[in-house]
Amino acid sequence: MDDSMKAIQVIVGYILDCLLGDPAWLPHPVVFFGKLISQGEHALNKGQHRKLKGAILAISLVLLVFFATWGILQIADMLSPWLNAALQIILIFFCLAGTTLIKEVRDVFLALDRSLDDGRKQVARIVGRDTTQLTAQEVRKAALETLAENLSDGVIAPLFWYLLLGVPGMMAYKMVNTLDSMIGYHSERYLHFGCFAAKMDDVANYLPARLTALLMVISSGHLKHLSFVRKYGRCHASPNSGYPESALAAILDCRFGGPHIYFGELFDKPYIGTNDRDLTTADMKKSVRINRLSEVLMVAITFALSFLW
Repeated sequence: MDDSMKAIQVIVGYILDCLLGDPAWLPHPVVFFGKLISQGEHALNKGQHRKLKGAILAISLVLLVFFATWGILQIADMLSPWLNAALQIILIFFCLAGTTLIKEVRDVFLALDRSLDDGRKQVARIVGRDTTQLTAQEVRKAALETLAENLSDGVIAPLFWYLLLGVPGMMAYKMVNTLDSMIGYHSERYLHFGCFAAKMDDVANYLPARLTALLMVISSGHLKHLSFVRKYGRCHASPNSGYPESALAAILDCRFGGPHIYFGELFDKPYIGTNDRDLTTADMKKSVRINRLSEVLMVAITFALSFLW
């Protein structure tokens, strides 16, 4: 398949994500990934050598997804190059998750307009922390932090791995990310079993997270925010999440971070920024605009490099 077709596939896959998001009626590979992880975790997360068992599960599932995707595309190509192209477009569409998250964040702000309780319930759909005691300000902050962080996980990182390893690499990255979201926690249950999955996700997102912050700053039109990102990017429990979050905090001139409750335990996260002002619906709209501009920049980069790689 020529380079022009590969570039076009990215454009079409991104347009489908913008138009459709993640339709509930459409079976999604990540749901299947979750079932595989859950079955493996229940079978292996017990007894001794939990770190080793968790590492074996994580590596095995990532390799399985990579080579299964590669094999399916090879078979499709033998049957018809057009079938191969169609499958790649569908898989690119599945790997991108920008539109769904934007919709969820908008719904959080709309729910808060109804009541604080509705806002807490809505934001619980997209964050892992305990939301039952959050104030309205904390609900808005949690939603916007998640929007920034998942711009990297949901769009920039998948396209980054597409550039490096094609659609099989993109799918393997989604398995890495799903492993981290399911078992990569510092809770008693997953502390040992999920530590390799968490580290693997850190490695996979190291460059994409920093690229995301750069794209966000470029999209804002104010390169001076890069100094803020350099200062606060490391102020996060994650080696990666702080970079897109600090980019958005700089753009909005607000403060993110601080203590949160996960699985009944208090985690005292550092603050990102100093201006603890009230966040508004206007901030949400600006954040969404920055996300979309950053996505378009990354798609354009992917389109251009597809001809040169």
